[in-house]
Amino acid sequence: MGASRAQKEAYFVKLKELVAKYPSIFIVNVDNVGSNQMHQIRVALRGKGVVVMGKNTMVRRALRTILSEFPAFERLLPHVKGNVGFVFTEDDLKDIREIITANKVAAPARAGALAPKDVIIPAGNTGMEPGKTSFFQALGIPTKIARGTIEIVSDVQVVTAGTRVGPSEATLLNMLNISPFTYGMSVVQIFDNGNVFTPDVLDISDTELLDRFFSSITTIAAISLALNYPTIVSVTHSLVNTYKNLIAIALVTDITFEGAEKVSLRLQTHCFGIVH
Repeated sequence: MGASRAQKEAYFVKLKELVAKYPSIFIVNVDNVGSNQMHQIRVALRGKGVVVMGKNTMVRRALRTILSEFPAFERLLPHVKGNVGFVFTEDDLKDIREIITANKVAAPARAGALAPKDVIIPAGNTGMEPGKTSFFQALGIPTKIARGTIEIVSDVQVVTAGTRVGPSEATLLNMLNISPFTYGMSVVQIFDNGNVFTPDVLDISDTELLDRFFSSITTIAAISLALNYPTIVSVTHSLVNTYKNLIAIALVTDITFEGAEKVSLRLQTHCFGIVH
């Protein structure tokens, strides 16, 4: 049953209040996140962020109602898809991401589920009776019988990240009591003061940012000098190069000035050992 008109209006009002209050929004994927896990995440974010869920159609409609006042939020619309929610915050983005992604729960492999990582069954004794050897044979897992139980001869990868878990793989992993996956909220996109970017941007260190900034300045200065097109970052180099040219001219002519005289004196001292 869909939300009533009053519920929708209340949701729109709440969303507008949150948008006006918080400069940053995390779009989070909540696939396989249970209600108890969601409650724990809300508790961890208390005082630091607000979790808001809602049907995508209602969320998009709510966002469109505030575009006239907050046009930058149109950039969020393409990302409201799938099983997602919002976390509103005004705290440090790295800290909030850590809280969002820290709550993980172990989960068994389910047939048809998309594997978030590779799954490897380790070598060793399984404790299973020989009659279940067929499960291992179906997956091409080398085994032997040791002390009346099935023993896996070597480590075997049975699931590849990004693929669907097959029924046989799921059955075997459950028989071995292996819960290979962990589930929790994951950050899909981040909206911060009108800009939308992926969460990996938060992993860029201040040192790396400064290195990239200075590298860009150097590149712009080099291009500006090559084109003889003055810019703020190249003007210092242009002045220095011009000063060098003036000194070079002064050294081979009768023209002189204080800077040229000092250079001339140093050259004489270096080349002829003249000491004054």
